[in-house]
Amino acid sequence: MKNYTVLSFLLLCCLSCTSSKNADTFIIASSGRYLFNANEVLEVYFKEKVLFIKWRGKEDIQPLKVNDSAFYMKELNEKIMFISAPIMHIELAKKTAHKGVKYHFKKMNKGEKTPTEYFKAKDFEGAMTAYKEIQKTDSLNPTIEQNVLNRAGYNYLNNNNFKEALEIFKINMALYPNSSNTFDSLGDAYLKTKDTINALLNYNKALSINPENRSSLRMLRKINKK
Repeated sequence: MKNYTVLSFLLLCCLSCTSSKNADTFIIASSGRYLFNANEVLEVYFKEKVLFIKWRGKEDIQPLKVNDSAFYMKELNEKIMFISAPIMHIELAKKTAHKGVKYHFKKMNKGEKTPTEYFKAKDFEGAMTAYKEIQKTDSLNPTIEQNVLNRAGYNYLNNNNFKEALEIFKINMALYPNSSNTFDSLGDAYLKTKDTINALLNYNKALSINPENRSSLRMLRKINKK
């Protein structure tokens, strides 16, 4: 009985060791970046045919292999499944906590970035396009919330990153062209860079949308005094 137990244990250890390896076809098909959400990525890669994931700045996360296409990722407390049809993507295995929601992470195209990645690379046009695409497909997505973008803009402004502040405020204004606040914020950025003409244009635009915008009224009075 003891010998049988030892042999079983050794067999399980061997299976565990060999099962961590993955087939070349799977490695080719599954390697890449997947959209975890509109502005966050799961990056799948392999070392010596063993699957690893980079997520939220942490590299070399090694999920436990369940079978040839499924892995348990303790950092998510989820079983992730690689589905090849109709195109390669990741799904989370169903469980009660999901409350019927199906989680689907699409594989990104080569060179495709999230809005933040475009922005950090100073590809502001690419960032604008990416933010607009999110708005078109999911207008309630937290990534494009007006207040979130506005706070990011003022963070840049307060740290004297004027170019980034201007560009994020421009994106916010493009997403919410009927918002008095987006023009007011853009006016603040222009004023900070001593571009008084564009500051005036944006404060006046803010007031044309909302004549009671106190911030714009105050800044216009301040400019006029000078």
